[in-house]
Amino acid sequence: MITGVGVSVGSAGEALRPPEHAPMILCFSHLRWEFVFQRPQHLLTRFARKAPVVVWEEPIDADDGASPSLHIRPAADCAAVTLITPRLPPGGSEDERDALLRQLLDGYLARIDRAFVAWYYTPIMLSFSAHLKPACTVYDAMDELANFRFAPPKLLDLERQLLERADVVFTGGYSLYESKKQRHGNVHPFPSSVDVAHFAQARAGLPDPADQAALAHPRLGFYGVFDERIDLDLIAAVADARPDWLLVMVGPVVKISEDELPRRDNIHWLGGRSYNELPAYLGGWDVALMPFAINAATRFISPTKTPEYLAAGVPVVSTPIRDVKRHYERIAGVRIAGTAEQFIAGCEAQLALRKSGDRWLAEVDGLLSTMSWDITQARMAALIDEVIAKDIAADTRPAIAMAPSAIGHIAATRKYDYLIVGCGFAGSVLAERLANQHGARILMIDKRDHIAGNAFDEKDAAGILMHRYGPHIFHTNSDEVFAYLSSFTNWRAYEHRVLASVRDKLVPIPINRTTLNELFDLDLKTDAEAAEYLASRAETVDEIQTSEDVVINAVGRELYELFFRGYTRKQWGLDPSELDKLVTARIPTRTNTDDRYFTDKHQAMPADGYTAMFKAMLDHPNIDIALGADFNDLKDEVEADHIIYTGPIDEYFDFRFGKLPYRSLKFEHRTLDQTQYQSVGTVNYPSEDIPYTRISEYKHLTGQSSDKTSITLEYPSAEGDPYYPIPRPENQALFKRYEALADATTGVTFVGRLATYRYYNMDQIVGQALATFRRIDTARKAKLGATTAPASSSEYRIVA
Repeated sequence: MITGVGVSVGSAGEALRPPEHAPMILCFSHLRWEFVFQRPQHLLTRFARKAPVVVWEEPIDADDGASPSLHIRPAADCAAVTLITPRLPPGGSEDERDALLRQLLDGYLARIDRAFVAWYYTPIMLSFSAHLKPACTVYDAMDELANFRFAPPKLLDLERQLLERADVVFTGGYSLYESKKQRHGNVHPFPSSVDVAHFAQARAGLPDPADQAALAHPRLGFYGVFDERIDLDLIAAVADARPDWLLVMVGPVVKISEDELPRRDNIHWLGGRSYNELPAYLGGWDVALMPFAINAATRFISPTKTPEYLAAGVPVVSTPIRDVKRHYERIAGVRIAGTAEQFIAGCEAQLALRKSGDRWLAEVDGLLSTMSWDITQARMAALIDEVIAKDIAADTRPAIAMAPSAIGHIAATRKYDYLIVGCGFAGSVLAERLANQHGARILMIDKRDHIAGNAFDEKDAAGILMHRYGPHIFHTNSDEVFAYLSSFTNWRAYEHRVLASVRDKLVPIPINRTTLNELFDLDLKTDAEAAEYLASRAETVDEIQTSEDVVINAVGRELYELFFRGYTRKQWGLDPSELDKLVTARIPTRTNTDDRYFTDKHQAMPADGYTAMFKAMLDHPNIDIALGADFNDLKDEVEADHIIYTGPIDEYFDFRFGKLPYRSLKFEHRTLDQTQYQSVGTVNYPSEDIPYTRISEYKHLTGQSSDKTSITLEYPSAEGDPYYPIPRPENQALFKRYEALADATTGVTFVGRLATYRYYNMDQIVGQALATFRRIDTARKAKLGATTAPASSSEYRIVA
């Protein structure tokens, strides 16, 4: 013991001894354990089941003349947690007090003599503990403390130091994660979780507490700390607007004067209540309120009470706190309101919802099923274990290559809900939906060094946004698909036009009236005349079986040979007579002068490009991405509950029945020292005398201005990345064998162009992925109550 430092031990201070091999958690907290039961208590009581937990609180002033000492006792609500409150003589400078605290801390640890994890809820305590050498340093940033009233000036500098030494950083919400992720390489968001069983007691009809029982209905309640984060004017406005509503306010008043509280006959200030008492109060409320002020102190909060209110079966009205909007705005159980008028209207709507019955609770329960404190603590523990065992992990786990543009990171020992193979449209849409809607933890991998699949775009040396894998023009008739993607990008209106180089002319394709007039020196003036002309050239085919049959039956052999035969032979390496009729059934002919290549309702290009859109889609803390990573190398190394596979289905099964045939493309990208190369986005070259099929110029697509321009020439190939499944009967028969094998494989969902061996446009893949998510979601909701993990979607293994 250090001279002059005394220790007083409570009667049960050392009653419980967790296993000696477990590192102790030494938590430095600015929050008194007995004050309000919240995040630290939820987490640390769970850690205390397997390891000793010591909570070091802020010092209090001792009696005059008393020596510095530690008051050590077990937590009243969890004897496995030891509470330490330093007692210091009043007065003294910050440096003097820090020196005494360091003495007390070192004396205590000398008695313990065991490995420990240093867990910080406040950087302030680093001022006397920076010399420690823990097995792991954790910074659990549950709030942006620097934004709180009376925050010490030195807090920001101490936080910088803490971030430099922390091995792992947890944040109390996603907004806080976004503010910290650029400052540390190992940050993980753990937003508010919930003890569902505890708060679900409110649904069972607990007796009304005595101080609430006499209050009339409707009752609108709030519990929590009343400080600068609460909009007292809003509470007053609600009470004044609806004197028939009873407002029940439960919680202590901190950092503000009680004189600031609005006093009205219909506002009842009940004071603080224990955690165990809260369900009984909630059970008597009709609507739960979250009247937070929108200020610096609330910018990064993720209120624990949101899921607690919902678990109690009480609908919620909240001001527009960022993390509340992010996670709860889409569900009926939560209304977001930005003004007093909107808040009052939201309360009226939630009162009506409450009277409508309990159907809205199914959606709530689905959301809460992945938000337990047990799951959160287990994930935190795994990350801490990973740090402690990092040398062992480095020896036993292969390194995973990450491109500089990768979003997130992968922790080699992390447990995932989903492993998604492929970062193109199918995989990315499902990753986004599962992360945002189910709270699933996801690892995405891709062989390539980038996200966005074949839609990947980047600026070339001339600054032109070009597509590495050939032009991708977005078009769709689906309002759902367009609205979904609009969540991740703004759009540039663009209608694609294509010309075909035929007989030394550039004429519109698809064939229209202009094409016929220019090519055959005609003067067709109406749709009827054009239709009659095409009918006169058509050659009736009794049984349409091939692509050749389709075109000849529609427009005759001359147009077939001019526009389709050579192009198809180059594209597919087969004559149209050898290809399924579906290949050219997609190609229209027109009798009007519409020269747009597509006629879809929505035609546009992502304003900042496809890659930027994908980055926005995948910018979620639950999504880790590993690029340059091969599934075959990782499938036995990554622990995931379910696999979503978007690669070639034959490759997944190690080509057991042989390879499925594909056509590939090779691209020749050129930057030219001229402002424009051609008059439209794409020019097709059907002639077999020209080796490429088309040339595309990107400035038409992007609308960029430049003295230079960039083009891409496309050369079909039998070798290379798989792009187009070759539609022949024997290939479809081979796929059916793989499909049957997939149907018998549990734990894997096959989705996307390559996994289902079909050609899809981009919007069709998005639609397919959204449909797949809906099926997973339906299956998950049907299994609610059976497990807290995301439900398996194995019954949707092949999704067409």
